Amino acid sequence: MSVLSSDDPVPSLDDSALFLNRELSWLAFNRRVLDQAHNSSWPLLERVKFLAIHGSNLDEFFMIRVSGLQEQLDAAITEPLPDGLTTDEQLQRVRAVALEQLRAASRLYHDELWPALEQAGIRIRSWDSLSDEQKTAAGAYFRRAVFPVLTPLALDPGHPFPFLSNLSLSLAVHASDPNSAEPRLAFVKIPETMPRFVQIPPAPVGHESASGDVSIDFLSLEELTQNHLVDLFPGVPIEGSYPFRVTRDMDIDILEDEASDLLSAVDREVRRRKFGAAVRLEVSPGVPWHVRAMLLDQLEIEEDVYEVDGTLGLSGLMQIASLARPQLRDAAFSARVPPAWLEAADPFSAIRQSDIVLHHPYDAFTPVLELLSLAADDPNVLAIKMILYRTGAQAEVIKILIRAAENSKQVAVSIELKARFDEEKNIGWARALERAGVHVFYGTAGIKTHAKTLLIVRREGAELRRYVHLSTGNYNATTAKLYTDTALLTCDPNIGEDASELFNALSGFSNKSEYRRIIAAPARLRLHVVDRIEHQRQRALAGQEGRIFAKLNSIVDKQVIQALYRASQAGVQIELVVRGICCLRPGLPGISDNIQVRSLVGRFLEHERVFCFGPIGQEELYLSSADWMPRNFDRRVEVMFPILSETIRRQIVAESVMPVRADNSRVYEMDSNGRYHLRQPQPGESAFDAQSETLQRAREGRPRFVNLVRAVGPLTLK
Repeated sequence: MSVLSSDDPVPSLDDSALFLNRELSWLAFNRRVLDQAHNSSWPLLERVKFLAIHGSNLDEFFMIRVSGLQEQLDAAITEPLPDGLTTDEQLQRVRAVALEQLRAASRLYHDELWPALEQAGIRIRSWDSLSDEQKTAAGAYFRRAVFPVLTPLALDPGHPFPFLSNLSLSLAVHASDPNSAEPRLAFVKIPETMPRFVQIPPAPVGHESASGDVSIDFLSLEELTQNHLVDLFPGVPIEGSYPFRVTRDMDIDILEDEASDLLSAVDREVRRRKFGAAVRLEVSPGVPWHVRAMLLDQLEIEEDVYEVDGTLGLSGLMQIASLARPQLRDAAFSARVPPAWLEAADPFSAIRQSDIVLHHPYDAFTPVLELLSLAADDPNVLAIKMILYRTGAQAEVIKILIRAAENSKQVAVSIELKARFDEEKNIGWARALERAGVHVFYGTAGIKTHAKTLLIVRREGAELRRYVHLSTGNYNATTAKLYTDTALLTCDPNIGEDASELFNALSGFSNKSEYRRIIAAPARLRLHVVDRIEHQRQRALAGQEGRIFAKLNSIVDKQVIQALYRASQAGVQIELVVRGICCLRPGLPGISDNIQVRSLVGRFLEHERVFCFGPIGQEELYLSSADWMPRNFDRRVEVMFPILSETIRRQIVAESVMPVRADNSRVYEMDSNGRYHLRQPQPGESAFDAQSETLQRAREGRPRFVNLVRAVGPLTLK
């Protein structure tokens, strides 16, 4: 990829040199996650958690993104992306980067984290290191709990190659046959329904770690199985066993125009998904050539072999990361509840007094559940309408909605059946809601409903009042403790009217594209974002101060990137805080000199979308469910909404904008080549961790960052 210098002519904004590859940018984000596992400033089990998240992220990347690239290659789609890479070139580069990350993760685990865990009294043992007593105990556990579940699968003319499900860890067993010179092969699939690591009695009994905790000993399930193959193949000499792991295409392709019943269509595809084509084979070194060749042939894989020296499937370490060792974890905290909420007689009166902003996870999710629960039982509430994308496995929201329907409320719910990897849960919730009499609808063909909106219609005297909750995040009590998101509670009549019309458009027929306050995709959102960027460009051209701040998950959309480049060329100062994918290149001479890109990776996953257009103090401030990606603009129902209350604007700027600008501990800065560098405190500058500082204030009940605007200074590049 070419790099522009000050001597190069300014290129066209269509030049491929101005764009970074989407897939490689995502891999760069996952590398930043892996960096956290390297970072010894995190407690030990948090480092293990980051390592497990890195592995899980990479699994999903192959299941969705790499499988999509392979489908494009098979379909002979050769049109390059804005960055100029063809599908084949992307696959080659992705393979090199992903393999390097897998190997780096494995080295980190075996060379650093494994010994550190042992020092802390969490010992993941090898079979050979166990005492005789431990081996006896492990063998007894195997016979009692594992052996009955296993099914040895021979490979011979009478036993065809078995189906190996997605992300399944298996053993290829090489046995000898006294009656033949040909090697015999069999497979043993490690049960996914059992813990990956088996706890065994520690040795010696009562051994304590350096922290004073009693040691815990674990043995991986695959190693336990490897050392008891004689039980599965009695009388057969075992020459060797080799772990391997298969990743399959898990994307769902639904021909919605041909589906008379979307619920049934999604249900069918979810059931079929486990049979998707293999897209990756992970193997340990030392696998005999004939075993590897057989796997490649049967799985129809050519180059997608990833040889990793060490434990396969490091996502399984989440079991270890979740151990109850508080001294090895981040300190627990209790989320705050806004004083206005606590002081009011009830949630409705709190919202009537003034709009309320919730900043999760620092603010609790309980006010949302309390509002919904009160509405379910309040005789004056006539209707509840809600958009659900991801609610989680234990969805309190669903129970409340069912209760509301049982209390004769008009309950209408949009459920996104195609929310990736939550399809099965959402199908179950949809059916449960329908059985309770809830009106459930699923959106239109080719469009996902991704907006996060709740509308409650209440009779108050002779009038009806609408209460609305709009958020950047899902109605999921679990992720509300892990993701940063911002939500607005309001009874503004204009927003209430907009919410009613949005739900009518979702459940009925409508060509509506213009609303009073909200801006919705797919009709108007890209146009509005580009228009706001252009407005700042015009200010700069007129000699006024032009500034843009955007905090979001991803920037991919070419039209928005080009609008930002044009604004930068006019002198607009632009700060982008992009957690994940960023296809824009900052700092290019004559193109993006005035653009700075940062990424914050911390204890919580940065998920909120906050946009400021104009100088702080004069800014137009918006929150949104949408990132700046083609899928959000063109193929999803999204909502972007303005914050009009001066008080709430100050709160959001003080807590979502300014801390990340001041962060010099967890923030990475991107250079013009797409490389990220961890920002460090400058001489004389104190360390500042945005998430930790915000959390500490919430924990202590202190005010939000009311003085940080003054401390950090105006929204300008440093």
